[in-house]
Order: sequence, then structure tokens, then C-alpha cells
Amino acid sequence: MACDWTGKTITCRAAVLWGPSEPLSMEEIEVDPPQKLEVRVKILFTSICHTDLGVWKGENSAMSVYPRILGHEASGVVESVGEGVKDLKRGDHVVPVCVGECGDCVYCTSSKTNICDKYRINAFRSTMINDGKTRFYTASARQPIYHFLSTSTFSEYTVLDSACVVKIQPSAPLNKICLLSCGVSTGVGAAWKTANVQEGSTVAVFGLGAVGLAAAEGARIRGASRIIGIDVNPDKFIKAKGMGVTDFVNPREQSIPVHEVIRSMTNGGVDYCFECVGNREVLREAFMSTHDGWGLCVVVGVHSSPELLMLHPMELFDGRRIVGTILGDIKPKSELPDMVEKYTNGFLKVDGLITHELPFEEINTAMKLLADGVSLRCVLSV
Repeated sequence: MACDWTGKTITCRAAVLWGPSEPLSMEEIEVDPPQKLEVRVKILFTSICHTDLGVWKGENSAMSVYPRILGHEASGVVESVGEGVKDLKRGDHVVPVCVGECGDCVYCTSSKTNICDKYRINAFRSTMINDGKTRFYTASARQPIYHFLSTSTFSEYTVLDSACVVKIQPSAPLNKICLLSCGVSTGVGAAWKTANVQEGSTVAVFGLGAVGLAAAEGARIRGASRIIGIDVNPDKFIKAKGMGVTDFVNPREQSIPVHEVIRSMTNGGVDYCFECVGNREVLREAFMSTHDGWGLCVVVGVHSSPELLMLHPMELFDGRRIVGTILGDIKPKSELPDMVEKYTNGFLKVDGLITHELPFEEINTAMKLLADGVSLRCVLSV
């Protein structure tokens, strides 16, 4: 960041998605300067999560806007700020978030939600809120390239609404802390804030990917007495055991429904259950795995299918509850810096989620590692 490009267009590299299931193409692009209440960030590290993977596969046609720059788990440094930005300046260490926080709306001033009226997550928005235009263009012909989840971190530089940029302490390792911009915060927050897991309670986690293991870590820190991990890939069990999971269930090895297995293991069901797969049938099993009278099922996985939940209203009359969460109900600007501090101080241990580290040029390899279930998180050095 020796050169000052404030107010000027920057030429850099980005991994562009030109169409569903196509390899990401490393392109030379132009990134326009930030406008009012916007920030331009130099991305140093980025990771890939299943939301990126789902759009790459074309699983939701409503999100099919191309060409597009994906990515929303990242860390970097502020390069320049637009008019009206007061809480960020050039050189600040930051993480982008797909859930913004303006700080003033009825949602942001409520302790009951982390949703923001203006900057809430919107996977269908492909331009900036300020003027409805993109800040990305091809360097060769100034063809527009569209945004994703208000972040678009598969680029050496990106422009975000300032409400979607969180300043963090400069001592935090950016190559690790990028995971807290989405996956880790979602999982841990689901345990800490959404469910408010209590000491001595029983927990089930459906899906032992990065988000599921983060939920398990959050439950472990809260003192859960038993954490049951459910996954069809037994290779994940070793990693999960190191993050506090005490018991394992492979659905493919069971002769009865998984919820019946879990109920028999826990004398009627678990106190808290986290569905981290994004599958309707799995969600059904997760809900039925909770204890009647007080069991809580938290929907963490992203469900792209238009099919509705298989749930009869009367099944709620025996006390089971079900609730969804976005970014673990964590208010990004207000509360995420504290989670970063807990990680930096060793209270929160999530380094084991990083299974691969690759240069930016090998982003397609990273996509395949995640798609094949080989990696939990692959961190790319941008």
C-alpha cells in the first residue's frame, strides 16, 4: 500500500465466474474508487465456503448473475474510504461481512437481532446500494462485473459498503482471522447467541464441516457435557474429536432413523441441535433429535431448495422449537471484534479448521477440494 490510489481506479487480478460450473478465470480487472459510505479494501487472504460453491454450481438460478466475483470470507487492509466514512481509515486491518450494521436503524438498535434494515444479507443483489452500479469492470473493455453478498473477496481489491467492513485489532493474524468473517462466527455465534448453550447440556451437530465444527467449538467452550457429531464422512471424526465432539453417528451405518439413534443415546433427545448441512431431510432429522418439552433446533445451513420444511404444526405443541440464524446472530461491528480478541487470546480455538493453504492462482484447486469434501477451509494468499 505504498502507492496512494485514493480517488483513482485500480487495476488488479480477480477470479471471475463467467457462468455456472465454469472454472473461475483469473482476469485483469479495474476496481473503481469507493463512493459515499463505501470502502475499498486490499484483500490479503480469502477462503471458500459452501455458499460460494453453491453459486459456482448454479444451484440457485435466482443468483445467476454473470460475470460475477464471488467470495465473502476474507481479511485485508483498508486502501481508501469514500465520503462520509467515519469509523475506518486507510491502513486499518479489517474483515468484510455479508451482514452489515448501520448502527442506527430499528434493527441495529435492538438487542434481539443482528439484521440491519438497509444492509441485511441479500444474495440476489449484484450492485452497490449507493447508486445501483458495480465497481468492477474488465480491464480490456470496461465490461461490468457484478458483486456477490456485498463482499466479492475473490479479488485483490474490492469495494464494500462501510457497514459491511469490521475493523479488528492489528495483532490478529489475518491469515487465520479471515475465517471469522463468516464461517466461524456463524457456528460459534449459533452456540453462544442463538442457542445460548448452557453448561452440562447435550448437543447434536448435523454436518461436520467448518461451520458445524465451529458450532461444536462454541458448545465445548460453553461447557456442554456431550456433543454428538453426525456426518456421512467418517474421515471428519478425527478432526471433530479434537474440537470437542464426544460421540459420532454415521447415518449410513444406521438401520433406524438418526433421530431415533440420538434419542436413545440421550434419554429422549438433545437439548440443542445445529443443522449445518442445508438439506431439508437432514433438517427434519435434526429437529426430531431434540428433546420434547425444551429442545431447540438451530437452522445454520443455507437451504437453496424451494421445497418447504417437512413439519406439522402440531409437532411444535410438545415444546420443541426451531429457529434460524444469520452470522450466528452476531452484530458484526459491535460484537465481532470481541470474538477476534477471544481468538487472539487463545480462548477460541479454530486453527484446525484450516486444512489447506494455497496461492490465489490455485483457487480452482481450492474449489475442488471443498466440493470433494477433502478440505474444511482452504485459505488463499491473495
